[in-house]
Amino acid sequence: MLMDVFILGVKLLFPSTFLLWIILTSSFTIPVVLSKTDSRQVSALNNMYQYLKPSSKLEGWKKDGGDPCGDDSWQGIKCSGSDIIEIDLSGLGLSGSLGFQLDKLEKVTYFDVSKNNLKDNIPYQLPPRTQHLDLSGNQFSGTVPYSISQMADLKFLNLNHNKISGSLSDMFGQLTKLTEMDLSFNSISGSLPQSFRSLSSLSKLHMQNNQFTGSINVLADLPLDDLNVANNQLTGWIPDELKDIKKLETGGNSWSSGAAPPPPPGQKSKPHTGRSGKEAKSGLGAAAIIGIILGVLLLLIFIIVLFSKKRSSPSSHFLEEDRFSQRQRFTPLSSQELSSGTRGNMCEDFRDSSSATEKHLQTSSSMVLKRLTSERRKSFNEKELTNPPTSNHLKSFNDKEFANPLSAKRSSSVHLAYYPLADLQNATGNFASSRLLGEGSIGRVYRAKYPDGRVLAVKKIDSSFFQDRQCTELADIASKVSKLHHPNIAEVFGYCSEQGQNMLIYEYFRNGSLHEFLHVSDDFSKPLTWNTRVRIALGAARAIEYLHEVCSPSCLHRNIKTSNILLDAELNPRLCECGLAMFHERASRNLDAGYTAPECTKPSAYTLKSDVYSFGVVMLELLTGRKPFDSSKPRLEQYLVQWASPQLHDLDALEKMADPALRGLYPPKSLSRFADVTALCVQLEPEFRPHMSEVVQALVRLVQRSSLSQREDLSASRRIDDDY
Repeated sequence: MLMDVFILGVKLLFPSTFLLWIILTSSFTIPVVLSKTDSRQVSALNNMYQYLKPSSKLEGWKKDGGDPCGDDSWQGIKCSGSDIIEIDLSGLGLSGSLGFQLDKLEKVTYFDVSKNNLKDNIPYQLPPRTQHLDLSGNQFSGTVPYSISQMADLKFLNLNHNKISGSLSDMFGQLTKLTEMDLSFNSISGSLPQSFRSLSSLSKLHMQNNQFTGSINVLADLPLDDLNVANNQLTGWIPDELKDIKKLETGGNSWSSGAAPPPPPGQKSKPHTGRSGKEAKSGLGAAAIIGIILGVLLLLIFIIVLFSKKRSSPSSHFLEEDRFSQRQRFTPLSSQELSSGTRGNMCEDFRDSSSATEKHLQTSSSMVLKRLTSERRKSFNEKELTNPPTSNHLKSFNDKEFANPLSAKRSSSVHLAYYPLADLQNATGNFASSRLLGEGSIGRVYRAKYPDGRVLAVKKIDSSFFQDRQCTELADIASKVSKLHHPNIAEVFGYCSEQGQNMLIYEYFRNGSLHEFLHVSDDFSKPLTWNTRVRIALGAARAIEYLHEVCSPSCLHRNIKTSNILLDAELNPRLCECGLAMFHERASRNLDAGYTAPECTKPSAYTLKSDVYSFGVVMLELLTGRKPFDSSKPRLEQYLVQWASPQLHDLDALEKMADPALRGLYPPKSLSRFADVTALCVQLEPEFRPHMSEVVQALVRLVQRSSLSQREDLSASRRIDDDY
């Protein structure tokens, strides 16, 4: 009221002043009007717009800026306040892809782009709080993205009628709200993941017309009323629990005939609802009772004989281990000598950058490691992979929740095992030097073999990290690290903290590390092909992307290098030492010479972009076959980044830089594109380096182009053969 009186007085007494005031306020208030829509969400839609074609189908959308929740009208967008909550672009005839910033759409609960012609891989990052996700009726390829595992609110998932391939990761542990899932009419292979058991709300599951194998027993206890698994390669028996489903389609598989086998000991079978209790009872006749008694007697006799043999002969495990020790016995190496190369599951090695140390490494230690590598590859045993030992001495440790747990966590039903110190001492020969796999800045890694033949890797963390209590208890650290769950990350199975010793227990990879394949060659190992190198780079990039952009808060690695990229039996990469940045920050030495980003002059300077730089160095190693630092080279070629960076855009120079082990067997265009991505990662200025999601997308496109080129070459060769 008082303001109105004041304005009226000014208008009457000073009309010219009032006119000037109106002009000034009008000219200065217009520019400060802010967009109603959250800026991050606008940026994500701008990114989508650039990848979706044709843009004329997206009425109101813009390449830069805009206000979809304000005055602008963007087709298919629905808002609540300043947040975008629904995106419905179904049936618009769109092609292209979806970009790589969908994770910024944090409030979207409905996402539907079905019945279009979208291609490329399904984006690794999807709107994290989506409840309804429909990508059906497109041309999406690749695998089902692991980020779906983090969408705990998801209720509806439809991926049917695409070109999705590969197997399903064990990613369904947190999707307890999912009620409908349709994966039909794709090329998905492999067995059904065990985490399907966690889909406690699932009522509809369509998986027909794929290439699934194995049994469907994992579905037995789900509340399904609509199940279609027709036209796959499934085997075994259809569980009785599924036979009374209202809508059931199982044709076109290789089901076993005859009666199903009895359930495992201790597990009660559920009676089929079509059989009465009286009929079931009458089925247990005198003959069946006699058979059970005879079976029990035979089992007791077998157990008695087995135990008598064990008491009369020494442990075969230790006899076998003696043979292993005799075959691979060598003089214990110092930590610097071990740094020339890794063995087995060595999650850390670091080299001294001085020329004297490097020359020594390339003689005695390198020769020993070449011999060990060849022995290991010749005696590869499939059982010695990732399965933890089954021991009655393992104490179950409940996976606790913490104040700020990593968002990318496993199902709460998973327990972190506690490994008693005595068991680990027995399995490692009391941490004998013959079991030492490697030593790095935060501790040593040992090979632990159990009597049942299974092998693990034991990372013994230096006790100095716990003396001043700046680090939290190992149980807390182990629990948080165990929540990092990704197909390209080495799993942590458990921990041990006794008598001042602190250890993390990892899965073990007999195939060794990427460092070995690139830098510790021998007469028995084959060089990595170009396609395998690109695939390794993509897998490692996905692991880092997961740490940086899926985990919340982001997880800095700080120690990315080829010796921390392990290779499984199929040469798929597994990044190790994830979640241990707090140790590396306090270590006296961090990354090896050549991996450290130029801005990292002190521990606090490490950022996510520093990880990107280190990954760029790994890509350079894959490209050139050279070490990050090599004192045996001429002075200007000793540091790989300094030598290679100026030549990465020179096609003629690239051919000379390529790893001689490739013998020229690579597509020149693929090599050039790989070099372009590498050049972005190793830029001197951190702000100019890409995010890992951008690196992943670039490598995905590279893989897709290579696959397309191979198909075209094959088609051309067939046409030539037909002409002749």
